[in-house]
Amino acid sequence: MSYQVLARKWRPRKFAELVGQEHVVRALTNALETGRMHHAYLFTGTRGVGKTTIARIFAKSLNCERGQSADPCGECAVCTAVDEGRFVDLLEIDAASNTGVDDVREVIENAQYAPSRGRFKVYLVDEVHMLSKNAFNALLKTLEEPPPHVKFLLATTDPQKLPVTVLSRCLKFNLKRLLPEQISGQMRHILAAENIAYEDGAIGELARAADGSLRDGLSLLDQAIAYGGGALHVDDVRTMLGSVARGQVLGVLDALSAGDGERLLAECTQIASYSPDFGGVLDDLAGVLHQLQLIQLIPDYRPEEGGDDAALVTLAERMTPEDVQLYYQIATSGRRDLVLAPDARTGFEMAMLRMLAFRPGDGSPAVRTERPAAAENLVSPAVPARSNTSPPSRPAAVAERQQDYPPPPRAESATRPAPVPAVTATPAPVARDANGLPNWDALIEQAGLRGPFGLLAQNAVLRERDGQTLVLALQPAHMNLAVEPMVSQMEERIGQVLGERIRLRFVSNTPEAGVQTPAARAAQARDAAQAAAEQAIEGDPLVQSLKREFGARVVPQSIKPLDS
Repeated sequence: MSYQVLARKWRPRKFAELVGQEHVVRALTNALETGRMHHAYLFTGTRGVGKTTIARIFAKSLNCERGQSADPCGECAVCTAVDEGRFVDLLEIDAASNTGVDDVREVIENAQYAPSRGRFKVYLVDEVHMLSKNAFNALLKTLEEPPPHVKFLLATTDPQKLPVTVLSRCLKFNLKRLLPEQISGQMRHILAAENIAYEDGAIGELARAADGSLRDGLSLLDQAIAYGGGALHVDDVRTMLGSVARGQVLGVLDALSAGDGERLLAECTQIASYSPDFGGVLDDLAGVLHQLQLIQLIPDYRPEEGGDDAALVTLAERMTPEDVQLYYQIATSGRRDLVLAPDARTGFEMAMLRMLAFRPGDGSPAVRTERPAAAENLVSPAVPARSNTSPPSRPAAVAERQQDYPPPPRAESATRPAPVPAVTATPAPVARDANGLPNWDALIEQAGLRGPFGLLAQNAVLRERDGQTLVLALQPAHMNLAVEPMVSQMEERIGQVLGERIRLRFVSNTPEAGVQTPAARAAQARDAAQAAAEQAIEGDPLVQSLKREFGARVVPQSIKPLDS
């Protein structure tokens, strides 16, 4: 008998054999036991999580000869035919290759006929999002009101491409990506049944590489068994997958935490000797950093079983949470930028060196320890006299370069000088008019009223002072600016300038004749400057010559006065 791959040999034939997806199994089981079955179901999720498998088990439960049940017998002619893919009333349609409206019309015509052997005629449409728009439109009426003996089971990996008119006619079940623990548990069960020796580390590597898909995991398991000659060894699996040991990833982080660039480069070289998938190495690095952050910030967190708990805890103690966040961001961005690098190894090493370069230090420049001594040797004790035509000597430049290095620490004297008392800045006096009112323009400038505060102040006029209250006249069009949070902050700033507690009260009133707001005076000054600039341009002899000879015309909007 020919060999059957593990993904097909160990395909679940009952709901109880499914790995994960308990939320879907529970809903379908209750529907079968209570008889409350919908006529159309939509199963969504990534590849290899059980969409088609669940649909086949559901079709078998509907048509089992021993009665409709959530636990089909698996032994009758109907169950056997469904398992072998030859049940006449289960029509599996690949929408990726049957996308046209003619294919759908054929389905609609055949749906009118009663099932040949079972209770229901079940249409299983895989990758249903691949149907054309016209095909969806042709299917809508039948999908909404099918014959009582017809059930539609739709499966897709991309539900966003389905029309809302189709989604509204189906019961939708989102199948979850499987956890590595679920995949590794199923792998151990299969390997024990197949009498294949394995190492736990190898199972863990395959489960993580499956990326949430059990079918992908079992395909990798088949490949690993063939690669290892009938057994699973962690080194063989890592070589096959192009991954590296977790200890090597921890070695990279240990070198980073110590700021040891030479050891970091040595770790990168050792990793490169395995010819790994550098994108996968950065993914592993990001995963370890995620665990380090959990250890640092979640007191009750315990690392996953892997034999390196102590190393993770040690690294978490040596790094700050800010370091871990920085390294994580660099790892993920480096993973994204690998395609832009000259080669994958260069991109990986540059990501590691970026972590080292951006590593928070003590504020001193990241230079080799020999650099200051070498700089001192650059200063020669004596320079022979040169002629006047020779360039100036170098010691001055060297002295400037030496200033870049921090000076040596001075010995602290036994007696420290008495601390100098802080000098409180006294606000400069504000000019006042004959009535004792402060000059509003000067007050705006000294209080630093800018932005929305400046807009409000520039359109107000100081009318009078009533005790600690400054009464400001504001045009009705600007009264909406005098909101309470802004007024309170203006009172605080103006009070600091005047050296006393001040309250502001805005009244809606047009300024008196002859009294202008700062904004009006500024606009008048701008208009005068603009008029002067236009007059200067018009009177320029060169401009007049251009107008006479070429018929040139001055565009006033293009003239801007120079700031004085």
